[in-house]
Amino acid sequence: MGTARHRFGSTLSALPSRFPHGSPNRFPQRSPKRFPTLAAVAAAGLSLVLVAGCGGGGDTGEAKTKDGKTVISMGLFGVMGFKESGLLDRYMEENPDILIEADVAGDEQTYYTALQTHLAAGSGLKDIQGIEIGRAKELVDTRSDKFADLSKTPGLDHFLPWKSSQVTTEDGKLLGLGTDIGPMAVCYRKDLFEQAGLPTERAEVEELWAGDWAKYVDVGRDFKEGNKKDKVAFMDSSSGLFNAMIYGDEKQFYDKDGELIYNDNPVVKDAWKLAADAAESGLTAKLRQFQPGWDPGLANGTFATAVCPAWMLAHISEKAGPANQGKWDVARAPKGANWGGAFLGVMENSPVKKEAADLIAWLTAPEQQAVIFEKLGNFPSSKTALDIPEVANGKSEYFSDAPIGQIFGDAAKEIPDEQVLGRKDGTIKDTFSAGLQLIEGQGKSPDEAWKTTDERIKKLTR
Repeated sequence: MGTARHRFGSTLSALPSRFPHGSPNRFPQRSPKRFPTLAAVAAAGLSLVLVAGCGGGGDTGEAKTKDGKTVISMGLFGVMGFKESGLLDRYMEENPDILIEADVAGDEQTYYTALQTHLAAGSGLKDIQGIEIGRAKELVDTRSDKFADLSKTPGLDHFLPWKSSQVTTEDGKLLGLGTDIGPMAVCYRKDLFEQAGLPTERAEVEELWAGDWAKYVDVGRDFKEGNKKDKVAFMDSSSGLFNAMIYGDEKQFYDKDGELIYNDNPVVKDAWKLAADAAESGLTAKLRQFQPGWDPGLANGTFATAVCPAWMLAHISEKAGPANQGKWDVARAPKGANWGGAFLGVMENSPVKKEAADLIAWLTAPEQQAVIFEKLGNFPSSKTALDIPEVANGKSEYFSDAPIGQIFGDAAKEIPDEQVLGRKDGTIKDTFSAGLQLIEGQGKSPDEAWKTTDERIKKLTR
C-alpha cells in the first residue's frame, strides 16, 4: 500500500506508450494507451494474433474444452493491460478449470475492421471482445443484438456512472463493462513558466486558471508577454483546448435522439470561439497532438503546456526524454473532461456466456483495475478503485512527483453522469481540429474556418 509510482517515471519509461487508435486524433474519447509497436509488444513477451483469422468458441454453438478445461477466448487490442499485468494468468491459477486464450491485435483499426466483418458474418467472434470508446455508439445502435446484456451483473455500482451509460441501449441493455478512462489535466513545463515570470508550484498554477478555460487562455497571454524566447508558445495547439472544453459536457455533437446539434450547442460554439482566440493571438505552436512535429516539440520545449489525458503522460515522458524529467509537471485542468476509454463485452452466442461474464466482471473489478494502474498506468473507470491507495496515492516521478492519482481521480468525478455519443463523433472531432488549423496555419478568420468546417461535416455525415 502507500504511494505508487508508475511507468511515467524512470523505472517503467521503456514500456511502449499508448494512444488512441492508430491515429490518436481520430476519435473523441479514446482510450489511452493502446498502440505500442508490434516489436515492442513482442519484446514484452506477448503473443499477438491479429483477429482477422479464425474465432474462438464465441460462435461455434458449443463450449470448447482443452485438457478438460473450459476455454474462454478473448479478442483484445493494443495494451489493454490484462495480459501485461499478469491478471489472466492469475485468474487461471485461481480457477484451474478455466483456460483463457487471448488474441491481441497491435492496431485497433485492424481489430475493429475484422470485428465488423465477423459481426456481419456471424462467425469468427471470440467469447469476449474489446470495445474502443470511439466505436461504442455505432455498436450500440447497430449491433447490440450480438452482445450479451450485462446489466444484471452483480456489483455494477462501482463504475463511474457516465462510463456505463456510454454502452447502454435505450432499453437498458448494457453491452460492456468498463476498463479504463482518460480524465484530463494540464501538463506544463515549470522551467518555461519560470522564464516567463509565472508561478511554477502546482497549487499556484492551478489557481491561475481554476474553474474557467478562459483563464487558461489569459495565462497564455501573460506567458507570451513575459516569454523571452519567441520560438516558445504557451500551448501546443488550439484543438487540444477545444477538445478539453467540449468533453467535459454531457453533449457535444449529437443529442440523445442522434440528431446533430453542434451548430446550436453553446458548448461547442464557446469552445470554438476560445480556441480560435488562442490561435489568432499567437498562443499556440500550431502542433496538433500526435501529428508531425509534436513529438520533437515535447523534447525541445517548443511549447509550455499541453492538455493531457492520463494515458498521455507515458507518451510525453517517452518522447520528451530523460533530459526533461522534473521539468514537466501536472496541474488540474479548469474543469474535468474525458478523452479515452474501452470496454469488454460478451457475445450473445458464446457457449460460455456465463463463464465469460464472470471473467470480465473480475477483470474490471476495482482491485484489478488498481493493479493495472499501478503496473501500466491505465486509469480506472471504477469510482471505488479511485480510492484504493495504489491509485489515490499514485505519483509520477517523471512529472515532478505530481499526485496523478488524485489529480485525474478528481477530474473523473467531475464529469457529468451521462455523456451522449454519436456515430460520427470521431469524424466530426477531426474535422473541427482541421478547421482550427485553418486559423493557425493558413490565417483564415474564425468565421471562414467555421463555414468550411460546417460544410465538411455536413458532407461527411450525410
